Amino acid sequence: MEPLSYPLMEHFYTIQGEGANTGKPAYFLRLGGCDVGCVWCDVKDSWDPSSHPGVTISEMIRLIRESGAIRVVVTGGEPCMYDLLPLTNALRVAGIECYLETSGAYLITGEWDWICLSPKKFKAPLEQSLSKANELKVVVYNHHDFDWAEKNASLTSSSCRLFLQPEYSVFSKVVPQMVEYVKLYPEWSISIQTHKVMLIP
Repeated sequence: MEPLSYPLMEHFYTIQGEGANTGKPAYFLRLGGCDVGCVWCDVKDSWDPSSHPGVTISEMIRLIRESGAIRVVVTGGEPCMYDLLPLTNALRVAGIECYLETSGAYLITGEWDWICLSPKKFKAPLEQSLSKANELKVVVYNHHDFDWAEKNASLTSSSCRLFLQPEYSVFSKVVPQMVEYVKLYPEWSISIQTHKVMLIP
């Protein structure tokens, strides 16, 4: 039987702060559970799914409707550890747009209006997942990450939007490198975590 509940670490209505959909209001569902193991992860509390209560799909939809949101971002953790088709089916029936944020390390399930894939070296994305991405967002920590970005971009579709995003702890160091890089390779754009500037979740 397909799951009717998921471990929910946190949920909130906010403004998307990064990537192609920056500035759009969205209700975030952050699912618990992740084995990708990024050393600079800012939500390590999400890694253990047993630490977070199972919340039913119907309860999630109630929360979203009460907020007035018209779109949802399902994130993690790594949400694709779970079968997300029951969730997206229910969200679509409710008339809610479905956006996904994933590392791509697992097969992508569900029906999505937008898929943002942010590949991590700690557990590389699947080619099948990369081929489904509407947006590739590569976090840049050092100069080696530019090669990592190109390797993953080569496996995406021709319509996929390409973003480089500075890892926040080394922001001032890597942004000048990123600026020069996108000037040389203009198929890339720079994404900044504007929600940290705005001091919102």
